[in-house]
Amino acid sequence: MEIGPFTIHFYALCIIAGIVIAVWLGDKRFKAHGDNLENVVADVAIWAVPFGIIGGRLYHVISSPNNYFGKNGEPIDAFKIWQGGLGIWGAISVGAIAAYFAYKKQQKKKDLPSFGYFLDALAPGILLAQAIGRLGNWFNGELFGRPTDLPWALEIPQSLRPDGYTAFETFHPAFLYELIWCTLIATALILVKKKLAPGQVFSAYVALYSVGRLLIEVIRIDQANTIAGVRVNVWVSAIVATLAVLNYLRLGRSSAKI
Repeated sequence: MEIGPFTIHFYALCIIAGIVIAVWLGDKRFKAHGDNLENVVADVAIWAVPFGIIGGRLYHVISSPNNYFGKNGEPIDAFKIWQGGLGIWGAISVGAIAAYFAYKKQQKKKDLPSFGYFLDALAPGILLAQAIGRLGNWFNGELFGRPTDLPWALEIPQSLRPDGYTAFETFHPAFLYELIWCTLIATALILVKKKLAPGQVFSAYVALYSVGRLLIEVIRIDQANTIAGVRVNVWVSAIVATLAVLNYLRLGRSSAKI
């Protein structure tokens, strides 16, 4: 949307709003672990957020190279994050690594709980940030699935429909499914009362989100790299979900031995 000489990118606004929510909720949850935890989440976010965005963009570009380096691609578009395209796996992994080192630096100054508690505090907020970010996909007319005539089907302009689907008008709103799934998981993690080992909440987040993402990827029809005829993100979702479940169980067993 253009207002005078300014151009407002709703996708970027959704990402920013999601980050604000994630930091606010994460800070509120983390401060429940002690009295000297003011501003820790915000200080770590200064490093984790930009690295997370870089990681998310790198994953997206690497997993969809034809969009930027293919026959009709423009390499410069790889830098246009406001047009959409952030891979959650790259964002979480690179952002978590940056957060780890930033958190360790904070631990040298303050008596902080383990990094697992920090990740657990952030998990619901990250999910809500993902949900809000998916609204940006709606504004950009992306992340939709196979054609459907269900009551909640999404109408997509012909110019944005993939090759072979130009005759169809309405499609599955895959972004909406992910938004709802992320919100449900976030709510469940906030309401859970069971005593869990540090890091288990974050592992549960990764596992549950990955399962939902796998199912959503199956209905998507946009161009994507495949392995053995299956979208790369389906493979990644299955592998990440499995590793997250194993880590959840490992953390539970380790805690039980203490």
